[in-house]
Amino acid sequence: MKLIIAIVQDKDANKLRSAFVANEIIATRFSTSGSFLRAGNTTYLVGVDDDKVEKVLELIKETCSSREQFMTPPVSLGGDTSEHAFPIEVQVGGATVMVLPIESFHQF
Repeated sequence: MKLIIAIVQDKDANKLRSAFVANEIIATRFSTSGSFLRAGNTTYLVGVDDDKVEKVLELIKETCSSREQFMTPPVSLGGDTSEHAFPIEVQVGGATVMVLPIESFHQF
């Protein structure tokens, strides 16, 4: 058995939840936030048998696409920020996924 931890952008979270429900994958969802873009994220915890790991990873990859977005970097009060005063294009979205072994699983 494995524990899959998937951190996705809020924009993709509902689509991923729908994909999990359609494929009868039980997941725990909670809100998190990232530090660089200060954007909302959603973290899913999914406990699955070893033979279902690839299916879950496939659903995450299909649902959570990366994309380009413009953002204005935070202003620093301590130094020259003139070169960073304009919006820059950054890659957002996608998913950060970790797969961990589960030594024991109990449901009471």
